[in-house]
Amino acid sequence: MTKINFLWKPHSNPKLQFSWHLTQLGLLIFPLIPSVGALGFIIAIVATYRVEYRKIINRPLNWGFILLSLLLIGTAFLADNKIAALLGLFNFVPFFFIFAGFSALIQTKTQLRQLSWILVIGSIPVIIIGIGHMYLGWSTSLPWEIILGWELKQGINPVNRMGSVMMNSNLLAAYLILVFTLGLGLWVENWRTINQIKLKVNKIESTFPSLPNHFILLTLIIIGDFTTLVLTHSRNGWGNAIFVCVAYAIYLGWYNTIAALTAFATSVLMAARAPLPISQWFRSIIPQFFWIRLHNQVYSGVPEVTHRKSQWELAWSLTVQRPWTGWGLRNFSLIFEAQTNYWMGHPHNLFLMLSAETGLPATILFFGLLGWLFVAGVRLMQNSKFVYSNEDKLLLLSYLLTFTTWIIFNLVDVTIFDFRLNTLFWIILAAVCGVIYNYEPQDKKQQSLLRGYFADENYLLGHTQLKQENK
Repeated sequence: MTKINFLWKPHSNPKLQFSWHLTQLGLLIFPLIPSVGALGFIIAIVATYRVEYRKIINRPLNWGFILLSLLLIGTAFLADNKIAALLGLFNFVPFFFIFAGFSALIQTKTQLRQLSWILVIGSIPVIIIGIGHMYLGWSTSLPWEIILGWELKQGINPVNRMGSVMMNSNLLAAYLILVFTLGLGLWVENWRTINQIKLKVNKIESTFPSLPNHFILLTLIIIGDFTTLVLTHSRNGWGNAIFVCVAYAIYLGWYNTIAALTAFATSVLMAARAPLPISQWFRSIIPQFFWIRLHNQVYSGVPEVTHRKSQWELAWSLTVQRPWTGWGLRNFSLIFEAQTNYWMGHPHNLFLMLSAETGLPATILFFGLLGWLFVAGVRLMQNSKFVYSNEDKLLLLSYLLTFTTWIIFNLVDVTIFDFRLNTLFWIILAAVCGVIYNYEPQDKKQQSLLRGYFADENYLLGHTQLKQENK
């Protein structure tokens, strides 16, 4: 059974032990004190590059990101506002180097599991601070804001939506989806292990073993993450949470859970958007807390130009006008403000933002590299001889689901502008990549050995038959 014993486990390569310890400590404190966590990451990456430079530079995927970096830099120099475009590069290019370094550091299933535990435990202070801010009126003073790198304002904006240590509630929802997905994967893994122990014990005696302390702690954290996610009032976050639960339920064959979640989601939508006689009936059984965020009247007073539909139309129009090079990173905001007199930081869709700002070639290459990595991860989970247990497959599934929720979230929002979320995403992506590169060669080597073995067997069999025929 999985236990919380991550910081003292050795790395498979002793030369990377120092980098591995720094990475774990950095991840643990990163949500709370991002500057200190980031310093640990930088030192760990530099140390990893010194040890694994040849491995990093020889990986084709990293060459793809180098090509993408050159394309992004080229589009920046062709932008209308070159300064904004050059500053926008810092949301991408440095993270490609972070990805390459961590993909060489993180190599095994054990390390994936350790990262999951660390990220889940690191969400505890985020939950506590969010509740304290929302219900107890906590706020931060200027000295603490300088040390921590974030602030808790007196009062909450928007009202009744939790933001905790993040800039706003939507970013908090994106963070909580990440830790909730990984945490739920750990919880399911431990739950299945406990049930297996129960079956074995019941064959001998009727007693049931007590729940381990770490399983109880994990359960409480997941409940806290989910509750905090609900309090963000993020429709994107709620939808992703339902998607994650359904995905795990499908994998486990929990069809009653799928039916219950589908019924609840349908009831909420009917309460919010169905014709009045039907919606009134559903509103009598569904609390207003859930369906009001999906109701059209909530947005009746918002100018139409600020609706996502208007932003997407403008972004696609800009793409059509400059499909090859785009208008330059961070230039969408300037164009949107010039045309509408409203400031909008991004078009609330990562694909449309990149296509409008960097052109279709760079956008397709970016998502092509991510798509290749996702497909390789799925193939590893399904076919690898070294990811053979249900626990290992469930672990990989949790990381692939986290990757998927990031894509879904960025279809109606953009999270790359938050340093912490962007860093965590690239670390998770690097973890998947590192495991793929570590186990795929072993699979190929084993297949070659098996082919050689059977070839030898066939040769010996044929040689024996030929001798018998000659006799």
